[in-house]
Amino acid sequence: MDDITDPERILRGRSDWLTPEMWERLARHPLESVDTEFPHYVRQVDSPEGAPRPKERHPAFYGCYDWHSAVHSHWALVRQLRLSEEHPNRADIVESLDARLTPENVRREAEYLKANPAFEKPYGWAWLLHLDAELSLWGSETAERWRSALEPLTRTVRSLVESEFLAQERPFRVGTHGNSAFALHCVRDYARTTGEDSLADAVDEAAESFFDGDEAYPVEYEPLGWDFLSPSLTEADLMRRVYDRGEFRAWADRFFPDVRTAPYASLLDPARVDADPDEGVALHLVGLNVSKAWALAGVVDALGDHPYADPFAESARRHAESGVEGAFTDDYAGSHWLSSFVCYLLTRGEGGVAPT
Repeated sequence: MDDITDPERILRGRSDWLTPEMWERLARHPLESVDTEFPHYVRQVDSPEGAPRPKERHPAFYGCYDWHSAVHSHWALVRQLRLSEEHPNRADIVESLDARLTPENVRREAEYLKANPAFEKPYGWAWLLHLDAELSLWGSETAERWRSALEPLTRTVRSLVESEFLAQERPFRVGTHGNSAFALHCVRDYARTTGEDSLADAVDEAAESFFDGDEAYPVEYEPLGWDFLSPSLTEADLMRRVYDRGEFRAWADRFFPDVRTAPYASLLDPARVDADPDEGVALHLVGLNVSKAWALAGVVDALGDHPYADPFAESARRHAESGVEGAFTDDYAGSHWLSSFVCYLLTRGEGGVAPT
């Protein structure tokens, strides 16, 4: 895929080097998947008649195998339109999103969340707020139309975040969808991007309550199962947003064991995706390498001349190269979501991610 796997360019987090061919490749799988209703993940069957069709239950976000992937695929497509005025798929993306982001479709999505307040907590909520933030950054007529249509769902998610997520008593330190630190930094990025300082302050308060006292994190146990997030690095990626540099360095000294020595140095190694090819969930490990690359790069930015900065930077390069190289699979188990993660990594310096 040309030089899109060049780790030095990837880790700049800027999109000015991406060619039309690269933009087209980034858009291909999300654009296909947002309108792919089947296969689809069914969480619960409520009657002998079986589950309703995904499009009936979720008329806006029915594709991409599951709701959260549909949401962050919309985010990735919107972000690409904002960053590339000459995007080769612009007309197709606009037509596709126009068909789903309608007031009636979004009204039904909001009603579903109100009736099912634990649905997609917190991962899908986090990405929905990222989508709204991205639309606010773009600010075009098209973006304003979609953001206006999305507003009832955004408002519902905002309310649920405050009542059902920020109020919880303990964090979840998993490497999958329930990870509290990932959702917190997405909500914080949304709040800072859209100027909702009180929400950002509430996130900071929750983050410090959950994570301030963490020490000697057992990084050598990662990954556990089919993680697509690193619990330790995702937590650090949150806390570098919350603290100033001096506070973060002091926290990192307490939190990380010496990652330059065994067995803790295993955190710095990209995951090997060598499982049975029929085990589609193994592609989570490709996403893990991508998400570790962006977390490592963000932590490096915050560490300054800390002794861990150089090994983290080298690890970020290896994760970026390995992750992006494996992400453009045609296997739907990965193709329905991995391009969004690559888009996040490639464009992390283009606004909406870790704003001050």
